[in-house]
Amino acid sequence: MPTTLDTGNTAWLMASTAMVLLMTPGLAFFYGGMVKTKHVLVMLKMSFVCLALVTLLWLAIGYSLAFGKDVGGWGLIGSPAHWMMHDVGMTSLNGSIPTVIFSSFQMAFAIITVALISGSIAGRATMRGWLWFVVAWTLFVYVPMAHWVFAPDGWVTAHLGALDFAGGMPVEINSGAAGLAVAIVVRKRKDFERETIRPHNLPLVVVGLALLWFGWFGFNAGSALQSGGSAPMAFLNTQLAACGAMVGWPLIEKWRLGHVEMLGVASAAVAGMVAITPACGEVSPIGALVIGFVAGVVCAFAINLKYKLRYDDTLDVVGVHGWGGIVGVLGIGLFATFQMSGKKGLFYGGGVDLLWRQAVGVVVCAAFSFGVTWLIAQAIERTVGFRAAEEYEHVPGAEEEQAYDDETIAEIRRRLVQARVPVTVATSGAEAGSGSADAGGGSADAELLAELREVLQRREQEK
Repeated sequence: MPTTLDTGNTAWLMASTAMVLLMTPGLAFFYGGMVKTKHVLVMLKMSFVCLALVTLLWLAIGYSLAFGKDVGGWGLIGSPAHWMMHDVGMTSLNGSIPTVIFSSFQMAFAIITVALISGSIAGRATMRGWLWFVVAWTLFVYVPMAHWVFAPDGWVTAHLGALDFAGGMPVEINSGAAGLAVAIVVRKRKDFERETIRPHNLPLVVVGLALLWFGWFGFNAGSALQSGGSAPMAFLNTQLAACGAMVGWPLIEKWRLGHVEMLGVASAAVAGMVAITPACGEVSPIGALVIGFVAGVVCAFAINLKYKLRYDDTLDVVGVHGWGGIVGVLGIGLFATFQMSGKKGLFYGGGVDLLWRQAVGVVVCAAFSFGVTWLIAQAIERTVGFRAAEEYEHVPGAEEEQAYDDETIAEIRRRLVQARVPVTVATSGAEAGSGSADAGGGSADAELLAELREVLQRREQEK
């Protein structure tokens, strides 16, 4: 490793860090557009609070435990010696880049990972419980797993010998398994199997996707920690996998539904980038394209498992990030090339040696994440409370705050409630003729008012 500052590598990692940090606001928009109107601000808050809390935790102790010298030689956790960035100064280097920039880059990974989990419990978790969850989960789940995979003396890297270029295990599989655990603890919606949540604002979803897509180039190519080497190929592979998934998922959607929806296209792009995250610096462009396509197909089926297994993964964190991460990590065992990774996958003459190591990494990381997350979520539910009592009648934690101006609709609703239209029916002669006309008109007006009330009531329920 170089021990002198490289300004080019430093500049690229600073840019990559900014790109990855932008992914969390992008995720907020992505999730915010997918939920009902009354929950959009809560979803934005759940992502933005991660920016604040995780940054402070990372400064205090997270970086040291994740990237400090291994304690005990088992590769499980780092030393707390660098708490509050102790002994990390302006001249401290990690390879050829300043340690403070390396720490900031890894901090951005921690932020987006915990924010991803919010999609599993969208619209039915209290903000109070979420705040406690962010703190506990970051320290007890993400930090240890980051040490396992990203630290050079971590268990997955140094002992198991598995490969993970940019975070398939500590970010994608971790968030997917954790999302499953919290979804189970927080419990499903009462109308989970009867009503599918329709995105209230698809353009907002696409804006979020655009920000995520942009940031993912920094996420993956930045993980090379240099502007050369494997970074350019990781950059290209990210694009190829996203496009491959955008072919695979819509094919399944067309076959199953008879048409392709924009939400499916957006989810497909995310699934492809999720899958290539661990493999972007380990496989060839052809391998990236195949991994992306397979991830699109697998995730298109996986998002429906929640109905068969009866867990309420609201925004499909398990189906996209969990299963997409599994495809990517195992894909390394199949498509890794010696030129890219120094190891050979099954399809390049390496046998099953790398594949079984990748599989063990998947199983252990998923089991650890699910188990510890379940314990954390249960503790929060039993103490401060995690499940919102009336998830579809009130906005958890922000009852008076609205994302959109509904004043006109509210005024119409009030006037309809107050409206009274008399209906008169005459009995004979000219009065009967006149009364019949009035009655007919009054009846029509009453029917119109009833229909308007029904429309507004339905809209209120769908918000």
